[in-house]
Amino acid sequence: MCIDLKSFYASVECVERGLDPFKTNLVVCDKTRGQGGICLAISPKLKSLGVKNRCRLYEIPENIDYIIAKPRMKKYMEYSAKIYSIYLKYVSKDDIHVYSIDECFIDITPYISIYNKTPKEFAVMLINNVLKETGVCATAGIGTNMFLAKVALDITAKKTDDYIGFLDEEIFKKTIWHHRPITDIWNIGRGIAKRLEFYGVYDLYGVTRMNEETLYREFGVNAEFLIDHAKGIEPCTIADIKAYKAKTNSISNSQILFEDYEYKDVFLPIKEMVDNLVLELVEKNMMTNSISLSIGYSKNIHSSTGGTRKIQKYTDSFDDIIKEFQILFDDTTEKDYLIRKINVGLNNIVDKDIVSLQLNLFENTLKSDKERKIQKAVLNVKNKYGKNALLRGMSLNDKATAKSRNKLVGGHNGE
Repeated sequence: MCIDLKSFYASVECVERGLDPFKTNLVVCDKTRGQGGICLAISPKLKSLGVKNRCRLYEIPENIDYIIAKPRMKKYMEYSAKIYSIYLKYVSKDDIHVYSIDECFIDITPYISIYNKTPKEFAVMLINNVLKETGVCATAGIGTNMFLAKVALDITAKKTDDYIGFLDEEIFKKTIWHHRPITDIWNIGRGIAKRLEFYGVYDLYGVTRMNEETLYREFGVNAEFLIDHAKGIEPCTIADIKAYKAKTNSISNSQILFEDYEYKDVFLPIKEMVDNLVLELVEKNMMTNSISLSIGYSKNIHSSTGGTRKIQKYTDSFDDIIKEFQILFDDTTEKDYLIRKINVGLNNIVDKDIVSLQLNLFENTLKSDKERKIQKAVLNVKNKYGKNALLRGMSLNDKATAKSRNKLVGGHNGE
């Protein structure tokens, strides 16, 4: 089963105001960002009036009166945690895969007989309890595998009175095979759809008629997902997800800048982001020997630039790592275009205690130990008093962003 909390952020804001989200026009948006601000969520009532989810404020018709609620990410996380605790009253955490803050998968197979309920009755029980205890309405998709459950949620549930959809492979072939647009299907975005259009394919049935060699030539190993999903097959289970361990680890940080930055100013927020990642490395007792950088330009007037760079040794030193980022930045970033997006990453991170370090006669180990002690002291202060309790001097610069971003949760207001 796949459960989604309907218009989650907007529903929470309505509940907090004692309002019915099915009768209230409300948008979750930071209006300080102007009429171009993106609505993170809109109430079901607004959706019924034809307003598109994730629209901008200026796109809402002027004849519609509505409430603007400032995003409160901590509040939404509290509600999400409360709802998760409701699920745990009925199922084990081992049978739940949290997909996002407002969506999760549950393997209900062992619980049907335990509770003596049909799959639909079990879904109704969970949804009703969530509504009773939080005031948030949920929808559900039920399927014979995770993919069918997700498609049942995204497509089938919308056409039912009780917001619960069901799919098995036979029903899937009858109702979803010819569904268009194909982008409604989980994990098929506009890029994949466009590449399929080149072969005259516009739905999943068309995918089943394609030559598999063509699919593998076009999509590589990802063709396997398309081939299976077009047939309603998904071998991956929640147990598989729980057991999965990545071969390599990485950590990353990204941001959309509050305004367009010139080339000469943008390395400052990059340094702040790298500083945060290095502190995370130290806190986890890890080291890295590879970095990555991606730069996105204003209004997409130029394709993103960046790349990866290998470091000659494993390190957790900010000084060492930022020097490599400076080289990568200088080598890959366009100097004549305004910049709006940044993504930085530390790759191939490994446990400091088990990494095999070659003796470097030119390395100042005393300096490294001193820097590490300072970093741990900074972490202790930040963890106890907050991220803005202690900042590098660079973060007081006009073009710095760390001080403002430290107040956000998930890139939004953290109240």
